[in-house]
Amino acid sequence: MNKDRVSGKVEQAVGKVKQAVGETLGNEKLANQGVVDQAKGAAKETWGNAKDAAKQVHQSHRDAATEKAHESRNKISQSVQDAKEKATEKINEFKQRHSA
Repeated sequence: MNKDRVSGKVEQAVGKVKQAVGETLGNEKLANQGVVDQAKGAAKETWGNAKDAAKQVHQSHRDAATEKAHESRNKISQSVQDAKEKATEKINEFKQRHSA
C-alpha cells in the first residue's frame, strides 16, 4: 500500500466526519466540505491503486524477462555440454581406431 492510498483513505474518513458533523449542526458549508474531502480522498486512493497496479505489472514483466533469460542460458549451456560430449566421443573413437 503506497502513501497515496493511505492518504486517500484518511482524507475520505475525515470527510465523512466533517459531513456528519456539518449535517448534525446544520452547517451546510462544513457538510459540503466533507463531501469534497471524500471525493478528493477517493481520487487519491484510486491514483494509489493505479500506481500499485502499474508497479505490479512492471515487476511481473521483469520477472518474466529474468526467467526467459535464465531458460536461454540453460539451453545454451546444455548445447555446449552436448557438443563437448559429442566431440569427446569422436576423439575417443579416433583414438581407438588408430591405437590398434
